[in-house]
Amino acid sequence: MASGSGAEGEAVSGAQLVAESLKAQNIEYMFGVVGIPVTEIAIAAQAVGIKYVGMRNEQAACYAASAVGYLTGRPGVCLVVSGPGFLHALGGMANATMNCWPLIVIGGSSDRNQETMGAFQEFPQVEAGRLYNKLSVRPSSLEVIPAVIEKAVRTSIYGRPGSCYIDVPGDFVNLQVNKSSVKYVECCLPPPVSTAEHSAVSEAVSIIARSKQPLLIVGKGAAYSRAENNIRKLVDLCGLPFLPTPMAKGVVPDNHPNCVAAARSTALQHADVIILLGARLNWILHFGLPPRFRQDVKVIQIDICAEELGNNVRPAAILLGDINAVTKQLVEEFSKRLWKYPSNSEWWKRLKEKIMNNEQRSKGLALQKSLPMNYYTVFHHIRELIPKDCILVSEGANTMDIGRTMLPNYYPRQRLDAGTFGTMGVGLGFAIAAAMVAKDRTPKKRVICIEGDSAFGFSGMEVETICRYNLPILIIVVNNNGIYTGLDADVWTEMLKFGDPTTCVPPVSLLPNSHYEEIMSAFGGKGYFVKTPEELQGALKASLTDKQTPHLINVMIDPQSERKKQEFPWLTRSNL
Repeated sequence: MASGSGAEGEAVSGAQLVAESLKAQNIEYMFGVVGIPVTEIAIAAQAVGIKYVGMRNEQAACYAASAVGYLTGRPGVCLVVSGPGFLHALGGMANATMNCWPLIVIGGSSDRNQETMGAFQEFPQVEAGRLYNKLSVRPSSLEVIPAVIEKAVRTSIYGRPGSCYIDVPGDFVNLQVNKSSVKYVECCLPPPVSTAEHSAVSEAVSIIARSKQPLLIVGKGAAYSRAENNIRKLVDLCGLPFLPTPMAKGVVPDNHPNCVAAARSTALQHADVIILLGARLNWILHFGLPPRFRQDVKVIQIDICAEELGNNVRPAAILLGDINAVTKQLVEEFSKRLWKYPSNSEWWKRLKEKIMNNEQRSKGLALQKSLPMNYYTVFHHIRELIPKDCILVSEGANTMDIGRTMLPNYYPRQRLDAGTFGTMGVGLGFAIAAAMVAKDRTPKKRVICIEGDSAFGFSGMEVETICRYNLPILIIVVNNNGIYTGLDADVWTEMLKFGDPTTCVPPVSLLPNSHYEEIMSAFGGKGYFVKTPEELQGALKASLTDKQTPHLINVMIDPQSERKKQEFPWLTRSNL
């Protein structure tokens, strides 16, 4: 029986039970914003050895916790207060579920005896959480907290990963119960590894072997499943051209001779057989439909989620199972058949010509000497100086899209961006998570967060978090004074003469020449304001040499700088 003062025998509080149960499930990291009624949970978590990172906004905290799940395969925890705190975290829950990343959110809620009375920050959190989570639950008593937390962690990592929400009433936090009555449980077992039916594997191999213009598409599901070794074997064994989706860059290194990312549109539009490895035919891949794909394209779909199979395009073969395990099956089957796609085919010739043309166009833009700089010039100098093994976090419109093409990745799970949900505001939370994980596992690895100026504004105050925990993150703000495009200072000044800025300033405009680097300087990090390639090079060298201090480089570019002309618009819209 739970009681406010404890009974005979050793007593344990609700906060302690939550913390101990998380620790028992091998949870290492917690991010949050404390307050009534969850402060004691954060303190208890620290007491059992869980690292707690106090953030400035629940949304950024939730993004950080979800990134831990992707990077480690074990969910991070986001801790939030009731009502508004819970609501601020919904974006992170939705983002994790859309990206298929494991996440645990623990939210305080109103005391049970005040429900329906208009309690402080009262809100139907369990019901609201069901829209965004695989599991949304409130423990019925202190005694079942360990079992509920085990189920939430297990649900978050089994099958298609996603977010799970646990609601903790405020009166549970300091309430105590005898340890002898608690239903303690062991750590959940690792996710079961499923393989595809042998007949499906054989059929897929036969289809690939008959193809004239094959294409392997690697998705971030492959990165999450740690399938890089087997995918590399498959690419090398079969000689297949491959295209990574944005966060799958590095599963096979971008400088591998079979990477056709620089000929993306051509590869998608003309492939006759496409092998989807943990990638979905959603907006990122234009739904697999014409004109971006052939009408008669044959799709071989490999996914852990049965409900995903057949979405938008009827597949020629379906392989349901763990991406790593199924890729291994494909490698074994191809090893028996001794088949390799010819490197002298017309398809390879066409792809290589397109790669060369696109790279030359980008190089021409990158080497332009005019000022202000354009995106390509900025990314050229960044690429020349950053370490090959750094973790790249990127968000923004042109900043993210151009950076994806200009900045190569050589290792898996080392690019984090707006993802499946196209979420802006994830950058600094992701960077903090990556820095925490790197600090514990690969302490020499640098985290470089490249932000558009608009994107930086979503969570810029997390710079204080970075400085408080002394995380040596390098933030680069590519500043064009706006969203998509902006105005230079002279045009801005002239425009204000026409009247109130709310009626005459374009909605995409931001304040010209904003000194974002001063935010970093204000909290004890180092900031740089740069306008020329030489200043950029100097700031980059200084920031990368100093491995102990956070840095922010504010790079001014031409407000009208844009992507080079694309064959297709980036977003596939309805024909209706």
